[in-house]
Amino acid sequence: HARSRNYVSESEVCKLESVPLDFGDYHPLKPITVTESKTKKMNRKGSTSSTSSSSSSSMMDPLSSVLDGTDPLSLFAAAADPVTTTATMDSTRKKRDKDDSSAVGNDFEPWSSKRGEILARYTTTEKLSINLYMGSEKGKATTTGSAVSEKVRTRLEELDDLEEGSQKELLNLTQQDYMNRIEELNQSLKDAWSSDQKVKALKIVIQCSKLLSDTTVIQFYPSKFVLITDILDTFGKLVYERILSMCVDNRVSLPDNFSPESVNDTAKETCLNWFFKIASIRELIPRFYVEAAILKCNKFLSKTGISECLPRLTSMIRGIGDPLVAVYARAYLCRVGMEVAPQLKESLNKNFFDFLLTFKQIHGDTVQNQLVVQCVEIPLYLTLYSPAIDWILQCIAYRAPEVLLTEMMERCKKLGNNALLLNSVMSAFRAEFIAARSMDFIGMIKECDESGFPKHLLFRSLGLNLALADPPENDRHQILNEAWKVITKLKNPQDYINCAEVWVEYTCRHFTKREVNTVLADVIKHMTPDRAFEDAYPQLQSIIQKVISYIYDFSLLFSVEKFLPFLDMFQKESVRVEVCKCIMESFIKHQQESTKDPVILNALLHVCKTMHDSVNALTLEDEKRMLAALINGFIKMVSFGRDFEQQLSFYVEARSMFCNLEPVLVQLIHSVNQLAMETRKVMKGNHSRKTAAFVRACVAFCFITIPSLSSIFTRLNLYLHSGQVALANQCLSQADAFFKAAVSLVPEVPKMISVDGKMRPSDAFLLEFLCNFFSTLLVVPDHPEQGVLFLVRGLLNVIQDYTWEDNSDDKVRIYTNVLHLLSAMTQEAYIYHVDKVDSNDTLYGGDSKFLAEINKLCETVIAQILDHLKTLGKEETLKRQSQLALYFFNTILAHGDLRNNKLNQLSVNLWNLAQKHGFADTKTMVKTLEYIKRRSKQPEMSHFTDLALRLPLQSRT
Repeated sequence: HARSRNYVSESEVCKLESVPLDFGDYHPLKPITVTESKTKKMNRKGSTSSTSSSSSSSMMDPLSSVLDGTDPLSLFAAAADPVTTTATMDSTRKKRDKDDSSAVGNDFEPWSSKRGEILARYTTTEKLSINLYMGSEKGKATTTGSAVSEKVRTRLEELDDLEEGSQKELLNLTQQDYMNRIEELNQSLKDAWSSDQKVKALKIVIQCSKLLSDTTVIQFYPSKFVLITDILDTFGKLVYERILSMCVDNRVSLPDNFSPESVNDTAKETCLNWFFKIASIRELIPRFYVEAAILKCNKFLSKTGISECLPRLTSMIRGIGDPLVAVYARAYLCRVGMEVAPQLKESLNKNFFDFLLTFKQIHGDTVQNQLVVQCVEIPLYLTLYSPAIDWILQCIAYRAPEVLLTEMMERCKKLGNNALLLNSVMSAFRAEFIAARSMDFIGMIKECDESGFPKHLLFRSLGLNLALADPPENDRHQILNEAWKVITKLKNPQDYINCAEVWVEYTCRHFTKREVNTVLADVIKHMTPDRAFEDAYPQLQSIIQKVISYIYDFSLLFSVEKFLPFLDMFQKESVRVEVCKCIMESFIKHQQESTKDPVILNALLHVCKTMHDSVNALTLEDEKRMLAALINGFIKMVSFGRDFEQQLSFYVEARSMFCNLEPVLVQLIHSVNQLAMETRKVMKGNHSRKTAAFVRACVAFCFITIPSLSSIFTRLNLYLHSGQVALANQCLSQADAFFKAAVSLVPEVPKMISVDGKMRPSDAFLLEFLCNFFSTLLVVPDHPEQGVLFLVRGLLNVIQDYTWEDNSDDKVRIYTNVLHLLSAMTQEAYIYHVDKVDSNDTLYGGDSKFLAEINKLCETVIAQILDHLKTLGKEETLKRQSQLALYFFNTILAHGDLRNNKLNQLSVNLWNLAQKHGFADTKTMVKTLEYIKRRSKQPEMSHFTDLALRLPLQSRT
């Protein structure tokens, strides 16, 4: 007995009351004007004060004084006062200038970032040797002297131990063994220090420093330098922190910018003691390195200590005969100098100019003989200098004026345009400076001697700079011609591709597709013979990324004749897929408008097909998801405008190509449904014979495709969605087919389904789907050859036969929702309709037999609900019984005609059952009763008054 509803009047009653609101000048998106009050205090004693108000578009930031006007908010605030602005800019400029001169900023690449690269690049398979400190067994010398105290004599004797046989030489070590031994020494240093054996720690450092004079395995020297200087850095840090800890006075430590006057005498004496110990080291190399390691400790002794030591240490390096050992010593001094006194650029410059004066040693007889003994070629030997020279020049070039580059170029010319130096200069200085002098550098590169350092590496370094900064416009074409003349003549494919990879970016940046096509053709020509491309996939991949990052108009990109042949060089599947992913990511990112360009479509279909075909049984779900997202992004961007048939043909082709990726098939079904709805929109719902046939073709596409999906809820939802689309397009028999398929699929829903990799009960998902399904079934007209409400009956039979969880009440909740549906079906006019589709309200016109069928169904469903409530009479299920009883009561209250005595009595019984065992929520019950009383005051609702009197509220007790 459903109550009759007037949906229009109910909607009017439920609408919120509209109140006219005059905003005036106020609008929530309008900028707020803050009035700033400035108060001037006239007199401390009196209470008189004058207040002036000024309106300002921005509010003063209370933190601006602390932040010194450097943050964007306070800069806006200061804009109102020119005096404040000027003062702020001056203070900011002074502060920045001071920072520039005294500290190293984030734009300086630290040594730590180069460390790993050096260790990876400079390796060896030859055997290495190392001397380990073992401690001396011999008796101590008993020299006496009235001027030397016993303590000092003992310390000096301990230092002499190292040079008098307290070492053990380990031979035939592999590179890994050698690195392990160095790490052991580093740990021994820390252990000795923590156990207060300072002299032993110093001995270890001296011993490690001595290793830097050994060049027997010369190609490993840069890596050895990295490992040993790590130990020196550790030692320098330990000494500095030890002395700093001695400066703590009354538990107050020294500030960062302390002066020597604030250092106590004990700390100064200890500091001097360390320098005296180091000065007593006999050999030059360990004495230099250990003193450089504790250079920072000069801060404890005098303000000028560091500035006096740096020139002296620079001069000490002149005593090192081996040019390779000397240049790394200079690199270490620059490294320490940049850490402790980056403002002392003069000493760093002197250090480098000293190196230039001795540069000719590299080609001297001593070095040449050493290389012959070790069977090392001069080009390989010269590359050993690169890390050191690059670092020295980086330190010199950091925030250096442009004039210094001019000076460096002149000095390079005087040395005969040495390629090694020229390469380091181009690597060190700012790209803007190098780019501005590109033609000068090309002239110098041409005049270089190619015997030691190949020219193509110089062109590569120049290309790296031109990728970061633009050369003068008039020189751009000539630069490319000069560089490519050299690059294209390279015979070694690896040398060629390393250079070409860099210059492709310059070409894409400054030239048209014609030049890019020429460069790609040249790369194909060089890399195809003997399948050389197989050893150059990273570089080829880099070239593709650079091309698509500059040419992101895909109609232009695919008109580059050699682009697709270039892709064909990626023969290895994993690499080819990665390249395809890059192309698709770029397309999705940059393609603003949908396209139907056949060139783009054919090329990208090929790219997507390559990605799809890489999927196999071992492919991870995340990878499948990523590939599907890229392909879906492409499908969404394809549009043939009003040519709907061509659009459908494209979707059919895509389905055949991407059948292994389920998300792509789902997207295609949605796209085809959208296509059908667009057709309906164009025809304004009045299909012609042609469009009706087309829409049926779209519906058939979906009906055929959905069964191939594996996810059952995806299939259910798509059947429902596609059925709704078919119904909207007046394809009634096709809509029935979809809904029947959905009904027949419900029994196959498993108890547990996988959601985000975890197994979850499926009941909640099924309940949600069925509620949506019921909403659609309201407007689905009955089939003339089938019985009344055949779809609803079929669905109820399926729900009845479905095996529900024992502790689940979802079945009753579904039945309750069925009552909502059946109640809506008894109305004279349904709450909603599908345009141009006659629902059952029109077909049956409120026929008594039709209503009688609905009533029978209602009785059956209510009987099922009451049976379930009876089964919940056990003590452990009483709470569930109470909740369901109230849920059912609310359903009857909303949809039932309570003038019917049986229904009225049923509602009272349900109310009492909800409260019977004390599980009902009192607040809910009170609010429900208040609602009934309010409803009773409405027209034709007087029977609610009697009902309210029959519904007692049970007390908590």
